[in-house]
Amino acid sequence: MCLTAGQAAGYRLKCEKRCVLRRWSWRRRKKIASLLSIALLTGFLCSAARPAPVYATPSSTQSEIDEQERQKQELEEQQQQNENELEGLKGVQSDLKENLENLNTQMNQVVDNLNDLEQQIRDKEQEITETQAALAEAKETEEWQYYCMTMRARAMYEYREEDYITALLVEGSFSGMLNAAQYIEKVAASDRKLMDDYRNNRVLIEEQEARLQQEKVDLDALKVAAESEKSKVSGLISKTAGSIDATEEQISEAEKKALEYEEQIRKAEENLDVLYKKLAEEIALSQAAANAAWRDISEVTFADGDRKLLANLIYCEAGNQPYEGQLAVGAVVVNRVLSSKFPDTVVGVIYQNKQFSPVASGRLDLALAADRATARCYQAADEAMSGMTNVGQCLFFRTPIEGLTGITIGGHVFY
Repeated sequence: MCLTAGQAAGYRLKCEKRCVLRRWSWRRRKKIASLLSIALLTGFLCSAARPAPVYATPSSTQSEIDEQERQKQELEEQQQQNENELEGLKGVQSDLKENLENLNTQMNQVVDNLNDLEQQIRDKEQEITETQAALAEAKETEEWQYYCMTMRARAMYEYREEDYITALLVEGSFSGMLNAAQYIEKVAASDRKLMDDYRNNRVLIEEQEARLQQEKVDLDALKVAAESEKSKVSGLISKTAGSIDATEEQISEAEKKALEYEEQIRKAEENLDVLYKKLAEEIALSQAAANAAWRDISEVTFADGDRKLLANLIYCEAGNQPYEGQLAVGAVVVNRVLSSKFPDTVVGVIYQNKQFSPVASGRLDLALAADRATARCYQAADEAMSGMTNVGQCLFFRTPIEGLTGITIGGHVFY
């Protein structure tokens, strides 16, 4: 599908702005990271009475951010690849157009040469026609001269002796008769000379005709070669023009994809804006929760299924982490049960909307169905439910993110 002139202009304008937008997006993320660091520092300064909590995003929110960043990065890589392909196609198109221009020039030369050969052939045919007419006339003249000479020779051969006496009497003297005889000899010699001249002229005309015929044969051969060259160049022109059309379609498609990538990246950045705003809201929530009222572990009554539920959540979130990391996950859940800002039961905390990614993905349900929690996961759950914590009053955990600091255990930062 071809782009309109407006779309193409819009695409070029977007390409010019892309680097600025990317630098702006990077500065925006740096600013957000700085704000998060300030928020964390504020949290540390305001909570000197108990182990300082670290504030960060809930694992589910951060998973969304990570996924959105990953998708955006993939889109940018695909966009860059598409731009490289587009540049390559434009280079191919430029070469094809230059080649087509050269072929058109070559075609013009071939056509001019062919036209010149056709004109030479027409001229040669005219010369041959004129030469053949002259040859026919020369042959006719030669035949007539031969006839006249033959008739005169026959007349002289048939001349009788009495005719000579009569000629002598007519002339009146012997010398007159000799003069008459000499005249007859001159006429005969003249006839022979004319006959030779006509014959030589006929031979020359015949040679000229043969030469002209050979020249025409050569011209015909040159014309055949020129027509073959014309056909060859015409085929190359047609093929090159077809390649240019195909390349233009590919360029149009690549420009269309570029616009689509641009739009998708814009939407991804908009989604990241929403997620970062959500991140700020969750940081504020974590600060409020840390400063809110807390219950003592002795005030909590655990249900029969809480141990299995917590152990399997620990397995999903930190099954590949060291034991300290597993205990820290259990402590975060129990800390939320103790905080007045979260549900007051293990079930309520774990199944609170958009808080733990294994719940949203269904992994926790699968783990519970098969009770995949290991003995160490159960041990961590038991110690956490007894009030043991190795992360103070942290309420969240996640994989590390730029600009955030906290208690790092294994592959998680606890806050």
